[in-house]
Amino acid sequence: MNTALWIISGLLAAAYLAGGASLILMPKERYRALGRSQHWVDDFSAGHLKAIGAIKVVGAIGLVLPALLDIAPVLVPLAACGLMLVMAGAATTRFRRSEWKYLVADVTYLALFAFVAWGRFALQPFA
Repeated sequence: MNTALWIISGLLAAAYLAGGASLILMPKERYRALGRSQHWVDDFSAGHLKAIGAIKVVGAIGLVLPALLDIAPVLVPLAACGLMLVMAGAATTRFRRSEWKYLVADVTYLALFAFVAWGRFALQPFA
């Protein structure tokens, strides 16, 4: 179970680090042009997008770095809980925009973060 949690955490961290960095570094119009799944940015200002990107980057770092460095590893499930909240907001935005296909992906990410949080709080906590 520990290996599965590490793999899932690592993949989620890589995805959210890349996604958060692109939100921070790209202008809103360029990010929106990445594809149809990025039209949600129309609902937010450029400042909001930078904040969302920063939250994603910090959350991604929190999924792996505390455990790797063995400094406050309890931050790993807390980061997963925080990213669950981000994905709940993303799912709400998709729901409001009637983007059902993308809503399924957001709920899947939410479930993966929930699994990491549950796994690190209850199944395989760091000693």
